[in-house]
Amino acid sequence: MKIVSTVKELLGLLEEVNRSSLGFVPTMGALHRGHISLIEKAVSQCPVIVVSIYVNPTQFNDREDLKRYPRPLGKDLNLLRKYLRKDDIVFTPDDKEMYPDEDNRLFSFGNLDNVMEALHRPGHFNGVAQVVSRFFEIIMPGIAFFGFKDFQQVAVIKELVKQNHYNIKIEICTIIREEDGLAMSSRNILLEPQIRKDAPVIYNTISRVSEMMKKNDIPEIKSYVKETIEKKPGFHVEYFEIADDEKLIPAGTKNELKEGKHYYGCIAVRAGEVRLIDNIEIVWP
Repeated sequence: MKIVSTVKELLGLLEEVNRSSLGFVPTMGALHRGHISLIEKAVSQCPVIVVSIYVNPTQFNDREDLKRYPRPLGKDLNLLRKYLRKDDIVFTPDDKEMYPDEDNRLFSFGNLDNVMEALHRPGHFNGVAQVVSRFFEIIMPGIAFFGFKDFQQVAVIKELVKQNHYNIKIEICTIIREEDGLAMSSRNILLEPQIRKDAPVIYNTISRVSEMMKKNDIPEIKSYVKETIEKKPGFHVEYFEIADDEKLIPAGTKNELKEGKHYYGCIAVRAGEVRLIDNIEIVWP
């Protein structure tokens, strides 16, 4: 694999590459098996891929979260050597490379800006759109690979591609979980030992929602999810919503669910000092 840290170096390596078949996997590092699943899928589909490692400051509304975010670059590069081929590229820019000038662009994603993550992390998706559009315009990949754990981000990226008429296919990859059910996240390594031990309560609880939908309405289910998870010391549910996978409009009652649409239970939980998100498909009716 080839490692570059400047846009100029990257563009030099991409000069002879067919962009229509070029794969792109954006990451913020602290790589785990979830990232590797994206990389393996990209390698299987694309003759050359670019993997970026960049902790983007504009998508952090919490400065402390940005400071704490793990950055084990050496370990990440050693891991990538096991999976990338000689012509694949790892792009590790710094802030000056990604934002040579201050990025004041404002994006609008309709209802996606007004629900769930957008409400609890103001400005987050604008920052995501800034960095992803910058990557897309530098790299110009044919296919970009994203994980489904970031449910709302996936919808935002699809809308970004649509609004900007990017000729890029967005490939969505399934959530990879630890053996105890916890969705893999770079933030998991920041969990305190007891919090980590209790963290499977998130997935175990939302996994019961489809079955509960047969007898219970959504307000009862939301109360159950919140109360069950918050029985664990140090856990606080920021939100749990049942929303469709296109506009992400949360349903207030089962009567609002429409045939033919796909619905997901989406959750954000403060687990000690760490914020975790997860989602699960709702089998309905």
